[in-house]
Amino acid sequence: MTKMSDYQSPIGTLTLVSEDDVLTGIYYEGQINKEDPNIDKVALTSVPVFNQVRDWLDRYFKGENPEINFKYHASGTEFREQVWNELVKIPYGELVTYGDIARKIAQLRGKKKMSAQAVGGAVGSNPISIIIPCHRVVGHHNKLTGYGGGLDRKRYLLECEHHDLNQFTT
Repeated sequence: MTKMSDYQSPIGTLTLVSEDDVLTGIYYEGQINKEDPNIDKVALTSVPVFNQVRDWLDRYFKGENPEINFKYHASGTEFREQVWNELVKIPYGELVTYGDIARKIAQLRGKKKMSAQAVGGAVGSNPISIIIPCHRVVGHHNKLTGYGGGLDRKRYLLECEHHDLNQFTT
């Protein structure tokens, strides 16, 4: 059964979604229909994976780099899942560009080139914000661009990872 619960974070309410004991989503306000009758609304403490995610997020927002000790799964097209798999390889506190990911995906697919814009679309459709760290992807020359939760939240997340925000352009 699909369940959801809200987590109050320094960047606003995050809605956690799970399927059984697997985290399947972390959404910002307005990104998910909370009135969906197929999703059971529950207390945060009533689902073990939500407790684990809450503890992880609490530590993350304190500037720590906690180890992920829970199951999660993002469902999408083969291309999107391939991009998301590259996102989880970006180490805490580091950044990559959309072009970097496009080159990696092209290599994995045996192609000469891959569109950075196509990668951006896949990054933007990431259903598990923060855990799958799409906030660690920037444009060419450290340009802060595109984040489903808004650029203010992206800046905040990068600050949590100890980035100097003066290094970015908009």
